[in-house]
Amino acid sequence: MDPNQEKRTDVNELGEFGLIDHLTKKFPLLNESSLKGIGDDAAIIENGDMLTVVSTDMLIEGIHFDMMYTPLKHLGYKAVVVNVSDIYAMNATPKQITVSLAFSNRFSVEALEELYAGIELACERYGVDLVGGDTTSSPKGLSMSITAIGQVAKGKQVYRNTANVGDLFCVTGDLGAAYLGLQILEREKQVYLAAPGVKPDLGEQSYLVGRQLKPEARKDMIVAFDQAGLLPTSMIDISDGLASELFHICSQSGVGAFVEESGVPIHPDTEVQAIDFKIDPITCALSGGEDYELLFTIRPEDVDKVKYMPGIYIMGEVVPKKDGIKLHTKGGNIHPITAQGWKHF
Repeated sequence: MDPNQEKRTDVNELGEFGLIDHLTKKFPLLNESSLKGIGDDAAIIENGDMLTVVSTDMLIEGIHFDMMYTPLKHLGYKAVVVNVSDIYAMNATPKQITVSLAFSNRFSVEALEELYAGIELACERYGVDLVGGDTTSSPKGLSMSITAIGQVAKGKQVYRNTANVGDLFCVTGDLGAAYLGLQILEREKQVYLAAPGVKPDLGEQSYLVGRQLKPEARKDMIVAFDQAGLLPTSMIDISDGLASELFHICSQSGVGAFVEESGVPIHPDTEVQAIDFKIDPITCALSGGEDYELLFTIRPEDVDKVKYMPGIYIMGEVVPKKDGIKLHTKGGNIHPITAQGWKHF
C-alpha cells in the first residue's frame, strides 16, 4: 500500500449513529437557546414561554420504499407520520411541516398530486400546516425530506437519556405487524415478477399490510398522558425495532433493561403470520421496526396512572447498567437482547 495514499473508511464500519456522532462531535451548541441538539428524536430550541421541537427525516426510493407496492397517496401520508412521530416522542405537539422533493422525469404532475393528497390527509389528521419546502429534479427515482416543527411547554419535554433505575418500561399499541406486512408485500412482489399475470394474494392480512403502508403516530397517547397528569421519565418512538430503541434509551441513560416477553404486545394476526413464516413472533416485535409506537419509562409511583389506560403495556423494568439488557422469555429463560433492527449502512 502506498504510504501516501489517503485512508478510506467505509461508512458501514461506523453504522448510522456512529457516523452521525463521528461527523458532528466537533459541533458544540453555541447558542443558549439550543437546549437539545443531535442525539434524540428531535432537537429542542427555547422560544419564549414554549419550546420549539424540530425533527427531519428522509425517505429514499429503493431504500425506504418500493414503488411496486407503495401507492403514492400512502407514501405521502406515511412520510408525514414518521416525522410527527418523532415530535410526539418528545411529548410535544407537531404544528408545521416542510416538504422537499427530488424526482425524476418518471413522475408526472398527476403523480405528484397523488403524493400531496396523502400529505394533505396526514396534515388534516395531525393538525399540522404545510409551510414550505423545496423541489428539484433528480436523475433517478424519488427522494423526500420532511422537517416537522412542534411545541411543548417548558418542563414537559421528555428525552431519551433520563430513565432511572427502578423505572418501569411501557409500550403502546402492538409490535411486529409492520415488519410482517413488508414481508407479505415483498413476497407478492416476487410472485408478480415471476408471473406478471398473477394477482396479489394478501389474504386476510389487511391489518399487517396496513401497518406497513399506512402507519399512525400516537397523537392520542400524548393527549392521554396530559389528561392523566403523567410525564414519562424517558421516551422514544419505535421506528427501528423495539430492541434498537431499548438500546438507545439504555445507552444514553446509562442503565440496563429487564423485559418480560409476556409484556411485549403482539397482535394475533402478527402471531399467526409469524408462525406461518416460521419466525418467532417475539423476534418480529424486537427487530421488525416501522411500528411508530412509543416506548417510554415511568416512575413506579405513576403505575396506577397507566395501569388502566387502554393500549399501554408495562413490559419491564429499568435496571443497573451492569445487569445488561435482557429478555425473560415465556419459557422462563433469560437471554441478552441484541439490536438487530433496521441498519441504514
